[in-house]
Amino acid sequence: MWELTKSFRFEAAHALPGTTLGAASMEIHGHSFRAEVSLRGTPDPASGMVLDLGLLERGMGEVRNKLDHKLLNDVEGLGPPTLENLARFIWDHVQHAGAVTRVSVHRDSCGESCAYFGPHVPS
Repeated sequence: MWELTKSFRFEAAHALPGTTLGAASMEIHGHSFRAEVSLRGTPDPASGMVLDLGLLERGMGEVRNKLDHKLLNDVEGLGPPTLENLARFIWDHVQHAGAVTRVSVHRDSCGESCAYFGPHVPS
């Protein structure tokens, strides 16, 4: 089994009212984000790749365009602009590319990240 991970960066602003993070989080402020999309599988015998990276790049480019240099509070379908919701939002926009197993979103300047592994399926 192989795991393939591809990342992209985006810059965006948000405000997080109603948290215990203090007044600064309630004001509009920006961050540099890094998102990683991971897939698992076995390489195709013909291509030697788990997934044609062009398919993944296309999906990642589309979601990056929705987030980059945007006010995240205004992004339709995102919800409150938390790391958790960003990870799920990116998952929703790239999962069609293949067997996505994890989406991570990092705010390295804050030392924070969040990983989403897909919807919970009750056993």
